[in-house]
Amino acid sequence: MKIVDAHPADYQEMLAVWENSVRATHDFITEQDIEFFKPIILRQAFPNVCLRKSQDDDGTILGFVGVADNKIEMLFILNEARGQGIGKLLLNFAIEQLGASKVDVNEQNPLAVGFYQHMGFSVKSRSPLDDMGKPFPILHMSL
Repeated sequence: MKIVDAHPADYQEMLAVWENSVRATHDFITEQDIEFFKPIILRQAFPNVCLRKSQDDDGTILGFVGVADNKIEMLFILNEARGQGIGKLLLNFAIEQLGASKVDVNEQNPLAVGFYQHMGFSVKSRSPLDDMGKPFPILHMSL
């Protein structure tokens, strides 16, 4: 398993990883929300962060992390690959190599909140809405 740069040619596979991960971990998000977010992620989020991907020996993307302005903007792991240390590997890479020290987490995703707390992050503040104005409370965490 290795971490390498992600490129626009990877975006479709990474979007599939995102959707797979969201369906497995974000039970509060509806089908309409998924369809709403997909083009935004593809066209706006991916191109505007420093993206790294984790892939297996066959080149299959198992997860990815995106960082901008010292903040982890996205960290998603293929559901079938969860629990294998990929999230920890990507998070540590983001902290050590990309300077990440902050992350926003959906409050309704307790596994993610617990993961970041376990990795040394703590909640600094809370917003009742996400960046798109949707009613998904966000916890603002930092190291």
